Amino acid sequence: MIDVTSEADLQDIIDKNESVVVDFWATWCGPCRMLLTIMDDVSKDIADTVFVKVNVEDAKDIAMKYDVQTLPTVIVFKSGNEVISRTGFMSKSALVDLINS
Repeated sequence: MIDVTSEADLQDIIDKNESVVVDFWATWCGPCRMLLTIMDDVSKDIADTVFVKVNVEDAKDIAMKYDVQTLPTVIVFKSGNEVISRTGFMSKSALVDLINS
């Protein structure tokens, strides 16, 4: 997983990759920390997708751009476009289904 703190870096990753999953999280958020473990696991299983984590405390501008109001929030991008987002903790199978939807 790639840790991103700049909007330009995130946009560069989204533009250069076919499939990108972005996880917005915070250190104080218990469900966020649990989801990071699942994201790390799924990232090893899905090689053609880039997984990015954005700590909203370090990158408030990115969270504002994507209107992140609840943590954790996961946004999936395909071909540079946001295709789906979900908030809250999810299981490994739910995350895989979200990415494949």
